[in-house]
Amino acid sequence: MENVKITIIGAGVVGLACAAELSKIFTDIVVIEKNDSFGRETSSRNSEVVHAGIYYPPSSLKARLCIEGKELLYAYCQKHHIGCKKLGKLIVAINPADVKQLEELYRNGLKNGVSDLKILSPEEIKTMEPLVNAVAAIYSPSTGIIDSHNLMKSLEAEAKSKETMFAYNSELVGVEKQPSGFKIAIRSSNNDIFSFISQFLINAAGLSSDKVARLAGAKNKEYALKYCKGDYFRVSRDKAKHLSHLVYPAIDKESVSLGVHAILDLAGGLRLGPDAEYVDKIDYVVDESKKKSFYRQCRPMLPFIKLEDLSADMSGTRAKLQGPGEGFRDFIIKEETKEGLPGLINLIGIESPGLTSSLAIARKVKTIVA
Repeated sequence: MENVKITIIGAGVVGLACAAELSKIFTDIVVIEKNDSFGRETSSRNSEVVHAGIYYPPSSLKARLCIEGKELLYAYCQKHHIGCKKLGKLIVAINPADVKQLEELYRNGLKNGVSDLKILSPEEIKTMEPLVNAVAAIYSPSTGIIDSHNLMKSLEAEAKSKETMFAYNSELVGVEKQPSGFKIAIRSSNNDIFSFISQFLINAAGLSSDKVARLAGAKNKEYALKYCKGDYFRVSRDKAKHLSHLVYPAIDKESVSLGVHAILDLAGGLRLGPDAEYVDKIDYVVDESKKKSFYRQCRPMLPFIKLEDLSADMSGTRAKLQGPGEGFRDFIIKEETKEGLPGLINLIGIESPGLTSSLAIARKVKTIVA
């Protein structure tokens, strides 16, 4: 039976980042992906925002890896000629009652080491964004946008150049603990079963990461994921030109999402979203009946947008560890020796800021493996 050093389950941005980083020191790496190419799920259905690290509790993995990952990501994009842009972000208070939340976010960001934040007056807001309605705002100059597809394409190419093997259309169907690692069973698109031994098993399976953990023998109930769907609506092109920064509402730190916000893309388009709706199963159909709700949510801060400017765009699903009404849950990045599964590294609940944190997560995984 064939032996490899490392098997990575999942070719989303985190799995690809792990493959690229580990391929710098190891050659016998296999990436298993059930879909026909990389990034078919959460990694390609998100806001493509490079976050600054404002929202997350100090010392949490989300805070530390977001801030580290942001710098790594901007440097990687510059080196590999991947589209990205530090547009900056405004987090706005629509009325005086929102200012307290804004101030709490500002203090939290400073505690996390985001030192370039600035509180803006109404006059300063009007100078930066004349058509945005707000009584105060946080300006985050290091927030930006990125071409996530070309980022993933580059990470895949980097790993392949170091002899990493990618098995697409391949589903993990069995994991057995062995003295030398794990016996991995894969089913191909032709229903053929292929097995091999891997010393390390890295679970970067995103929406399926809790199922992969169970299959590998990790029975921790804290790993159970909840699906949280988010829809996006596209804003007409003639209105998109009115914004030059990302615009987010002020939210409570315990909020399940960052609120319906205005996201520019590298092509100059503008979207609103995502909202947050817990669902029992994954589907990517946009609920067009939400159009009026999106309009009502955005109109107080973006009064230039009309109902007829909105059209259904896309949806994505977040892999959340916390359910409705539950408090903050951090990324799970855990090597499972204490559970009797040495060599199994679980990456679970890697939702936002997972894209921003991806390169930093990969470095952390490398320190575990090496």
